[in-house]
Amino acid sequence: MNLFLKVPSYGIYIILAIIFSSCETEVEPIATVKTIDPVDLVYPQLDTENSRWFFFSSASRPFGMVNLSPDTEVNGAWGSGYRYKVDTVQGFSHIHAWQLSGLSVMPVTVNESNAKSVFTDFKSKFSHEKEKVSPGHHSLNLERYDIDVELTSTTRVGLHKYSYPKNEKKAAILFNLNGMLGPNENTDGLLEQINANSLKGELVIKETSRRPKPVKLFFTIDLNAEIASIEHDDKTGNYIVFFEDGADEVLMKAGISYTSVENAKGNIDSELAEWDFEQTVEDSKKEWNGLLERIKVEGNTEIAQKRFYTDLWHSLQGRRIISDANGAYPDNTGEAFKVGQLPLDDSGKPKFNHYNSDSFWGAQWTLNTLWGLVYPDIMEEFVNSLMQYYEDGGMVPRGPSGGNYTYVMTGASSTPFIVSTIQKGLITEDLEEIYQALKKNHMPGGIMGKAGYEHNTTIGGGLKYYIENGYVPHPIPEGKFGGHQDGASMTMEYAYQDWTLAQLAKKLGKTVDYDYFLKRSENYKNVFDTSIGWMRPKDISGKWGENYSPYEHENGFIESNGAQSTWFVPHDEEGLARLMGGKSAAVEKLNEQFKTAEKLGFTAGNSHSQELHPEYRNIPINYGNQPSIQTAFIFNKLDRPDLTQYWSRRVANTVFGGLSPATGYNGDEDQGLMGSLAVLMKIGLFQMNGGTEENPKYEFGSPSFDKVSISLQNGKSLIINSPGASSGNVFVKSIELNESPYKKYHITHDLITSGVTLDFEMSAE
Repeated sequence: MNLFLKVPSYGIYIILAIIFSSCETEVEPIATVKTIDPVDLVYPQLDTENSRWFFFSSASRPFGMVNLSPDTEVNGAWGSGYRYKVDTVQGFSHIHAWQLSGLSVMPVTVNESNAKSVFTDFKSKFSHEKEKVSPGHHSLNLERYDIDVELTSTTRVGLHKYSYPKNEKKAAILFNLNGMLGPNENTDGLLEQINANSLKGELVIKETSRRPKPVKLFFTIDLNAEIASIEHDDKTGNYIVFFEDGADEVLMKAGISYTSVENAKGNIDSELAEWDFEQTVEDSKKEWNGLLERIKVEGNTEIAQKRFYTDLWHSLQGRRIISDANGAYPDNTGEAFKVGQLPLDDSGKPKFNHYNSDSFWGAQWTLNTLWGLVYPDIMEEFVNSLMQYYEDGGMVPRGPSGGNYTYVMTGASSTPFIVSTIQKGLITEDLEEIYQALKKNHMPGGIMGKAGYEHNTTIGGGLKYYIENGYVPHPIPEGKFGGHQDGASMTMEYAYQDWTLAQLAKKLGKTVDYDYFLKRSENYKNVFDTSIGWMRPKDISGKWGENYSPYEHENGFIESNGAQSTWFVPHDEEGLARLMGGKSAAVEKLNEQFKTAEKLGFTAGNSHSQELHPEYRNIPINYGNQPSIQTAFIFNKLDRPDLTQYWSRRVANTVFGGLSPATGYNGDEDQGLMGSLAVLMKIGLFQMNGGTEENPKYEFGSPSFDKVSISLQNGKSLIINSPGASSGNVFVKSIELNESPYKKYHITHDLITSGVTLDFEMSAE
């Protein structure tokens, strides 16, 4: 008799064979245990048919400076990088970051037939059938050359393994140092041989409209095979490195740095002294697993678990380290470039890493909560990095790239992120300096006054009008500066961010500042038109925008419409409800929006779907971009937690339930924001105001798994038991906290960090 028991756990499947004998009383068990780690459940190809330059990751460590992977498209930020349906590799590049790219290489074989053309004609077909992708590892076969390629990395070093065919062709590597690579043009590429096994080089990552200064990339190359010769093509500026005969398998280390060749070499010496490819892959897997296993889920389907860990993996992606192993980093915040130095601990190691990062726009509903609860060490490090920019350039950034400000998006989106870190007790020192830095951003001349990518002025943000008149007019009278100059959205965003700064002022006993910013936080009311029940832009004279439809995209609202953005009042949803005629009226209004949005899959879709079906742009709730991703949890604030549970589960299953290259986020993933949101919705925790109030609250949704176990950094655990949740039971019928009845639909940060078990009785009704 064979008994096969499948335990519904996040990664443990046990096959137990017990042999019984009819004439014996003893039972002899034979057990085989196969452990599947969370890292083995990650599906990196998710949504790669629609990816942008920084979206895809394979041979990379968490937040790695090196993010090594094959590129099938290289022209532009969108629709570039690794695109699943494109069957041609154009190179393997080391940097896929917000507004940064660089160091593309391509192993090739050369003979008389292609010796002259290979500098420009080097692309190769590949097949997914001969491809393997997992966190920290990527392998494929270049069909044109019959070269097997394997990639892995440390944080700052790419490690390549090329298996060349045994034939008369010469084994070589093309260094494609110039030309378009994703969002950037690489220029001035140089490569120089150091000795028989080493090279060094540099290139310039040209400025863009978003990143206004060029960035220099330095690199060093170590090879386990001897170099026979190097050829340079004057027309393309590219190089080919040839190996001595018999180099069938070549290992290559590529260390990079934004500060110097010496530091690029130092990164190799610090992180990858050995030549053990398999061990490096294993170390990468172990590092990823150490982060992913901080959350363990049980129950639901195998696909649901795979999607969960893929979402969690995405939450640790995109934002990239720019500092070297010794703490040197590029500082482009001043008039002249300089090399900065991070503070070191007693052992001589940097106290934190410095980062390249897309905006924290929308992080209040995503990274604030997930990182603050599960990855407080990461959140603290990012705050230290943001403050390093302030020390260098006098301003806390909202999305730095190349060691400089980009002014991506709008407002002071770093304020809720930093305040949340303080309110959760993760940052406890230098609070006065931090407060003054954040306050500077909220006052004239600060980052709040800058529209998107407004590098040279502070007019486009309309902050002076917001302060004087209580709203940002649409349009700005002075004209167009930068991007995202949508007055109604700006007004609402500033109001929320002012409220979060007020909470820090209150914590520090700054009563005058508290009252001032709290008063400003009510400015959202000035763009609510009670006659129609929607937020609505108004011009400088106070006149409401004419011919206004709340469903028209970007008519006064940033990357959204009035229907979506009307609910952007994270700090005062009850006050918003009063403007709408009370909670019941607000519930009815929002519920109808969800019913309509469900027919369109809750997202505005990608550009292709918008071209085919323009009505997607007019969707009343959009979970494919940041402005309205909090809406399912608003019902909690309106005394209808059942609707929060119902709609948050519907969204999680619909928008974040697929597992294929064709779909995944149905919009703009933005460096881990939507992955983080998906994780939070599936474990049933959310913070409406971004965790910025004193002793922040976590609101309950509808967990998708029967059990969630979260390991907290203080050694405690948060356990959420919700048996039956994965069977379709959406509603929370009753709650117990540590086996005692619990009547609230939220829990405070201090309770969670003390270590608690929540038992949800789930119901289909």
